[in-house]
Amino acid sequence: MTTAREIMTGGAECIGVEDSVLLAAQKLTELGVGALPICGTDNKLKGMLTDRDIVVKVLGQGKDPANVKAGDLAQGEAVTIGADDDAAEIMRTMSVHKVRRLPVIDGHDLVGMVAQADVARHLPDLQVGDLLEALSTD
Repeated sequence: MTTAREIMTGGAECIGVEDSVLLAAQKLTELGVGALPICGTDNKLKGMLTDRDIVVKVLGQGKDPANVKAGDLAQGEAVTIGADDDAAEIMRTMSVHKVRRLPVIDGHDLVGMVAQADVARHLPDLQVGDLLEALSTD
């Protein structure tokens, strides 16, 4: 049984709720990723911030990314996966919630991220095809 812990990319870095969107954009660039978990001052996950969020909700609306807080873009509770959850649960969670990236939680700690690319590298082609189809339909 393949688990999230086995296929995740470890060492996920957070952007703080009080950090600017400009800092988040710089961190996205530095890390070469398209999304960052947003963590509170209590170090708990508060949401996700994507490069698309920055473009659509900040730049596209003429806001200054230096004056918008990352926490302002967190929407509801983040969809997560447990570190020991199996591949079927990863696929189900991604499909049901239509997300391409899942923060991986061990207890209350963020330990990594499972992205669609991780799934493609580690799971059978048929499962990957099913996931792509689920994410591509409304």
